[in-house]
Amino acid sequence: MFHGSMVALVTPMREDDAIDWASLEKLVDFHVDNGTDAIVAVGTTGESATLSYQEHNDVVRQVVAFARGRVPVIAGTGSNSTREAIELTQAAKDAGADACLLVAPYYTKPTQEGLYLHYKAIANAVPIPQILYNVPGRTVCDIQPETVARLASISNIVGIKEATGDLKRAKEILERCGDKLDLYSGDDATAMEFILLGGKGDISVTANVAPRAMHEMCKLALAGQREKAEAINDRLMVLHKTLFVEANPIPVKWALYEMGLIPRGIRLPMTPLSEAHRPTIKNALRDAGVL
Repeated sequence: MFHGSMVALVTPMREDDAIDWASLEKLVDFHVDNGTDAIVAVGTTGESATLSYQEHNDVVRQVVAFARGRVPVIAGTGSNSTREAIELTQAAKDAGADACLLVAPYYTKPTQEGLYLHYKAIANAVPIPQILYNVPGRTVCDIQPETVARLASISNIVGIKEATGDLKRAKEILERCGDKLDLYSGDDATAMEFILLGGKGDISVTANVAPRAMHEMCKLALAGQREKAEAINDRLMVLHKTLFVEANPIPVKWALYEMGLIPRGIRLPMTPLSEAHRPTIKNALRDAGVL
């Protein structure tokens, strides 16, 4: 349903940590102009964990408004509470989002049966395309391939963002699900190989700062043009790695600040990038041809 480079968009904030709506509009235009294939609003990179319920819905609504139908908008609506996830998903549908991305329930540590029933309940409650999001490094909850296969039989569960970076896992899900589910990488460093295996795209942190290059790399990988895709990916690898020198989205927000696209605000308990890492980020942006 959605293919290519899908940016996991930051939520720009002023230094008083209020959301900067003017910068958000500028970012949406930046991605439309540079070929980003879809925008994911209020995912992990968008600081969903520290936005209020009202702010969360407002950001989704504004990204949809700023996009003006020029690019699909996927709203992050996951929660560790099934009821809250349903409410957020319904609000995103009402706001005009094209799909929702639902992170595995964090902290609560459900069983695989609990995960299945959680996602089934949301899918049954809200008729909008839904993408599962597996990132056990942050949630301490791992959606196993057999559970993914069970969920693939639900008509409006259309994909999974698999952020483990485990290509064997991706291959197993592809074998179990076939054409019933689209797979998206959630790990920029392995995204090209993931797509060449049969994935449909990358929900990307790197795309925040290098949208055109990520679009081209994903497009080439989807076309099976390994050599050309590798040429771009090799240049971007410094960003794939450096944008995680501290917890996401700390480095990518600092990178966008260095590029003059957003203020330096980030919401506690996240803090601005450590001074020791700032030259590293700036050098990575230069090496990748962004600055």
